[in-house]
Amino acid sequence: MGRFAVNAIGTANLRGDLFGGLTAAVVALPLAIAFGVTSGAGAVAGLYGAACVGLFAALFGGTPAQISGPTGPMTIVSASIFTTYAHSPEVAFTVVMMAGGFQILFGAMRFGRYINLMPYPVISGFMTGIGLILIIMQIEPLLGYPSPDNIVNAVSVLPGEIAAPVWSAVIIGGVSLSICLFTPARLGRIVPAPLIALLVASPLVLGLPGATVLGEISTGFPQWQYPTLVFDDLRDMLVSAAVLGSLGAIDSLLTSLAADNVTRTFHDSDKELVGQGIGNVVAGIFGGLPGAGATIRTLTNIKAGGRTPLSGVVHALVVFLVVLGFGPVLAFIPHAALAGILIKVGLDVIDWRFLTRMFRAPKIDMILMGVVLVLTVLVDVITAVAAGVVIASLVFVKESAELQIESIKALSDPDHAQFLSPEESGLFRRCEGRLLFLYLSGLMSFGAAKELTRRIGLTMAFDVVLIDLHDVPRVDGSAALALEEIVEQAGGAGKEVLLVGLSTPVARLLGQMGILERFKETVRFQTRLEALSYAVEKVNYDRSTAELDN
Repeated sequence: MGRFAVNAIGTANLRGDLFGGLTAAVVALPLAIAFGVTSGAGAVAGLYGAACVGLFAALFGGTPAQISGPTGPMTIVSASIFTTYAHSPEVAFTVVMMAGGFQILFGAMRFGRYINLMPYPVISGFMTGIGLILIIMQIEPLLGYPSPDNIVNAVSVLPGEIAAPVWSAVIIGGVSLSICLFTPARLGRIVPAPLIALLVASPLVLGLPGATVLGEISTGFPQWQYPTLVFDDLRDMLVSAAVLGSLGAIDSLLTSLAADNVTRTFHDSDKELVGQGIGNVVAGIFGGLPGAGATIRTLTNIKAGGRTPLSGVVHALVVFLVVLGFGPVLAFIPHAALAGILIKVGLDVIDWRFLTRMFRAPKIDMILMGVVLVLTVLVDVITAVAAGVVIASLVFVKESAELQIESIKALSDPDHAQFLSPEESGLFRRCEGRLLFLYLSGLMSFGAAKELTRRIGLTMAFDVVLIDLHDVPRVDGSAALALEEIVEQAGGAGKEVLLVGLSTPVARLLGQMGILERFKETVRFQTRLEALSYAVEKVNYDRSTAELDN
């Protein structure tokens, strides 16, 4: 039950947590508004998402200093969901709740540990793809036109809009983007660049007519969204929720790893998933945008002194107070100013670290990153990540199989068996070429199974086949069946089969599969020395018998 327990809120780091949470909230406000507008759910949805996910992820999550809320990757996926269910917003928010439910399930099933198994080129590809989507989708608002529905539409209409821009929006967006890009780091630590951009660029709309603004934003407590299932759309809802939940899990745990690196602490991945899931369920109920651990806001919080969940709670409460009372002020924010801020966010999301090394990286990493990047931009994130993981897994299996195959040694000459002791080599030599020593080492899996069965043909020329499993800690089902085939064919040809070093895990699997019982014809030994001594006796006995027959 520890994964579902509320985090203790202490005051040991009160000053640091208060200042860290307040600073993170200042950074979060313009981003939440911008993400809300981009998603199609509205600015207020972004603010409610920041407040709800931020609060409950802090209370129930497993990364003490993490700040959660709407993020670029989550917003891009959310935008497609809100577009798909534009006719029924309650269904879209139900998908958000379901995504939170998936995350809670992931945490309960202890899936958090598997984030470390995600290949880096896959992460790099989809993060860079998300960054490019953010940038491309914000070019039109920067030019003074409405946000496009999708990336294909954005690219198709872009040439005409570039030819006829709304210059007032271009100026406002340019000022906003320039402030975000060129604000000195020292000043940015005092007042976040996105907030400066809003404060400077928004008043320009008074002297530059033509640029659109957010308009009236409702304040006060939100209208609750009740779960609504449309059974005809249930399959698509589940798929969308799984995509959103999986992306949020990856996004959050990557931020948790970043927080660990800075604070020199260790987060609880499974508890973090539960906290994020609860936050997204509540965000859906309150009509808020889904969120995840936000790297920029988390690092801002840590640098400002935040170290415990109290900083996340402070951040969420500040955002909630703003949404309750500052709606009239937010109404005058120009879309172009938000576009400038989000273009900078997109630039930050792009994985420049890998891109600058891309052509020096292994070829397969470069291909993998490129495939995931293209699929992210042109198809969707879940397809991109799934394809990337499958490709990476196949490459890993191929490389592992090659290593396993190299470890398979079919020996008839003791001079080629460097791993044997002098005494063992002497016994092997006394077999005078009538013994095939099949030596295996390391994990034996399906990748090596085909090569194992290929070696069966070599057994026919020998009187005794010794299968050495002394250095094999585990086998999988495919390798176990290959071993069975070797034993059966050698035994069927009248060869003596010796097994040495059968470990407990290997024997257990063979027993579970009913293979161990088929090995009754074999003679088993604990050590190579015992097996080789027996082989010498067997070869000499067979030779003596053959001489008597002659």
